[in-house]
Amino acid sequence: MSRAPRHALPALHLLAQVAWLAIGIPLAANAQAPATDDAKAPKPARVEITGSAIKRIDGETALPVQVITREEIDKAGLTTASEIVARISATASNLTDGGSLAYGGFRDQMGFNGANLRGLGVSSTLVLLNGRRVANFASPGDNAGVDLNTLPAAAVDRVEVLLDGASSLYGSDAIGGVINFITRRDYQGIEVNAMGGATQEGGAGKRSVTVSAGFGDFSADRFNVVTVLDYQQTDSLNARQRQFISDLKIPERLPDLLSSYGFPANIRLGDEQYEALVAEGFSTNGKTVIDSYTINPAAATGCNPPATLYLPDGIGGIDGCTYDYMRAIELYPKSERTSLFGRGTFDLGSGHQAFLEASWVSSRSFYSGTPNRVAADIDVSLVPALAGTSLASLPADDENRLITVRARLVEAGLRTSELISSGQRYVAGVGGTLGDWDYELAFNHSTSTVSDRDHQGYLNEDMVLEGFASGVLNPFGASGDAGRQLYEAAQIRGEVRKSTGTMDSVDFKASTSLMKLSGGDLALALGGEFRREEQDYHQSEALAQDLILGETSQGPDADFSKARKVAAVFAELNAPLAAGLELQAAMRYERYQVSGGAFSPKLGLRYTPSKELLLRSSIGAGFRAPSMTDLYRPLTSGSSATVTDPVCLAQDPDATVTDCSDIWTTLNYSNPNLKSERSRQFSFGAVLEPKPGLSLSADYWSIEKRNLISTLGVDVILANLDKYGGLVRRYSDPAEDPNTDFMRECGDDLDPDDHEICYIELVKENRGKQIISGLDLGLALSKIDTDVGRFGVRLNGTLTLTSKQQMGNGDPYVSNLGHFVNDGVVQRWRHSLSVDWEYGPYNATLTNHYLSGYKDQTIIGKPDRQVSAYTLWDASAGWDVTKQLSLRGGIKNVFDTPPPFSQQAWFFLSGYDPSYTDPRGRFFYASVQYKFK
Repeated sequence: MSRAPRHALPALHLLAQVAWLAIGIPLAANAQAPATDDAKAPKPARVEITGSAIKRIDGETALPVQVITREEIDKAGLTTASEIVARISATASNLTDGGSLAYGGFRDQMGFNGANLRGLGVSSTLVLLNGRRVANFASPGDNAGVDLNTLPAAAVDRVEVLLDGASSLYGSDAIGGVINFITRRDYQGIEVNAMGGATQEGGAGKRSVTVSAGFGDFSADRFNVVTVLDYQQTDSLNARQRQFISDLKIPERLPDLLSSYGFPANIRLGDEQYEALVAEGFSTNGKTVIDSYTINPAAATGCNPPATLYLPDGIGGIDGCTYDYMRAIELYPKSERTSLFGRGTFDLGSGHQAFLEASWVSSRSFYSGTPNRVAADIDVSLVPALAGTSLASLPADDENRLITVRARLVEAGLRTSELISSGQRYVAGVGGTLGDWDYELAFNHSTSTVSDRDHQGYLNEDMVLEGFASGVLNPFGASGDAGRQLYEAAQIRGEVRKSTGTMDSVDFKASTSLMKLSGGDLALALGGEFRREEQDYHQSEALAQDLILGETSQGPDADFSKARKVAAVFAELNAPLAAGLELQAAMRYERYQVSGGAFSPKLGLRYTPSKELLLRSSIGAGFRAPSMTDLYRPLTSGSSATVTDPVCLAQDPDATVTDCSDIWTTLNYSNPNLKSERSRQFSFGAVLEPKPGLSLSADYWSIEKRNLISTLGVDVILANLDKYGGLVRRYSDPAEDPNTDFMRECGDDLDPDDHEICYIELVKENRGKQIISGLDLGLALSKIDTDVGRFGVRLNGTLTLTSKQQMGNGDPYVSNLGHFVNDGVVQRWRHSLSVDWEYGPYNATLTNHYLSGYKDQTIIGKPDRQVSAYTLWDASAGWDVTKQLSLRGGIKNVFDTPPPFSQQAWFFLSGYDPSYTDPRGRFFYASVQYKFK
């Protein structure tokens, strides 16, 4: 296989070649398009396109809209909304189906899959279902957006993606764009779909069954009802089932990103303990005096492979052991999804109709992780290796007799938990025509509920610490019957946190033609919305009291219920100024309780100088109000990636990067005083149709956000201590008037000579600007008729030209374009290319997904490196056996391409970036569809 290109130029060259070839190929084809009898053609219906509230016959507007059809979804074997979104080239961090990631120590984001257009963040991408909002993911984590797992993907007829800011029409959170999932309508009959799939190496198998039913012909019977029931089940995938994990050689290449908590446990020495042992020539291997604050007597015999390894360059250090959690960690959770969707439309007569929508989705994910870990203090007498040292002869009340062990609690079992995310949505409305006005009025009630439950491996921390202190639990070997009984007694099982988000809204819109202009009707649309958002959060008593080892408490006062009201009005004007020249103007005023309001204007221009060419441009302004999470999330304790403390390195010239690196405790704060983000957007593009069946498009876009709501990364803080050192609290810091248990812990342990980090504060603030710009490129080639069948080509690609942001007002910009910074990367070039073939009842599709390579995360002490480009090929074929029966089979990741190596330290999974790669490998699937009509 040839080496992948490092930037977008080869992909653009490919696009030009395909377009040039496409213009010439049909000249040799046999078939010609039949003539159309305009006199007999039915009058085309007016439809509403995402990005405008005015119905029109022509689907092209001044705004670029990408459409993904049901046929494309079926051919690609996509069964979930997250899989569909991952195929949009304009998205960033597009997780593949089934995956959801923990980062920064936040369990409350497990189970969440969000849409992130342009890399502006989940909170700046608006996800709609049939043009209306869905309640955001209820858990109060950093991602304030719709959980794609709770959308009824099986009921979707098409997806319209507005690749342009749309705050003027849809609301403040549409800065990055809009993804509108549109369900089936006016369907009649019964359809059954069944799919099964398996990976070549095992794990991550999948099964789904969908039943769709519709009855009533709206035009004849004056009603139609559609229901869709879907069930999906996915198997877990463990790292030991994947050869690529071994091939990444993580212990050799990233030993510092593993864990210093192993079994047998490491001993973490204090300054005085270390100096005492060095002075008396203590050695763990009988030869060399210790040279590290982390020691382990088992290091002399290779530790305890294959899980706990002797890696001199590892986080365990030259005298300790390193735990390789990546050898058997879960890459893909076991999950179940059930959804039920129904829509009914009823003709009320006199040009009016009523509609009802109801959807219920439940997603259950079962997570299995490594055994829990603990840092426990034990008396030196419980450490056989130190029995003959000076530490063992210290007085009983001397604090240096207490030895800290970093233990992996293998005997307590794997950490296993379950996250249940469910969503309900009910919409009732009426629409039709009143005089010269088309109108629609609807009520929307939507909820999101998240329940997090522990099953195994999450323990009462006090009982575990007492067990080690008393010697009942052995950090260096088997604990015996009493220890095993204590582990079982300490298990905490059941629901640990639950959150519910509720949204109630009333919206209306109406449009009419005001007058005739030289190019057509001057059309006006007016509308508005009033909604109430509420978020409720509850944690168990054990979690509130911070008793659960391995869980992050939000303090004893974390239970909360917050609500706010939002009101908005908008107007849109569509003016055909002349033949082929159309102006679109829109204005929205939206006001958030607490955060205030703002106007969001927009102007769009559409010009068709000839039937083959369309030019379009838009300019607008918007704002994003802080989310409920931004404003009110309770104080949360989390953890950073493995990062080096420069103060530690400077304090001790003999200290190594390993000695000064750790997963630091973080305190994560919301901010009720946040201001709204402001934005400006501009786009200009063209659509060229040189001949029927061929369409080429190119759109330049640019977005700037001000008053950016963000949190500094730990790596940024530690790299700029002169500016951000106040966010780092050390044990040597003077005691403060405490307002949290975490602060009291630092105050109680105050030691003027101990500069070790106690915790790092991560605070939501309005910080400077973010700028991102690029080009969206598209090609659609259809109906290429040849002797061997009909061909088609579809290409959607995004070339990002700029992606940068400031860490604070007046700070220089930091670019994440082609460079992993803090929490991720924006690849310079992404595309999805599909080639379709049809011949009678047979069809096939070959698809390529490509993401360009980039500069890896910069890590102190490591050389800069490049992450390879990532490209996947999918293939599928179908056979329409009869009008009722269709069969389909396919292979995802035909060439079994593994994720490329990365040294990123943001995600808990090490060795690769799990936010956009697929660890499943080659995946085979087959499906059958039967229609009863």
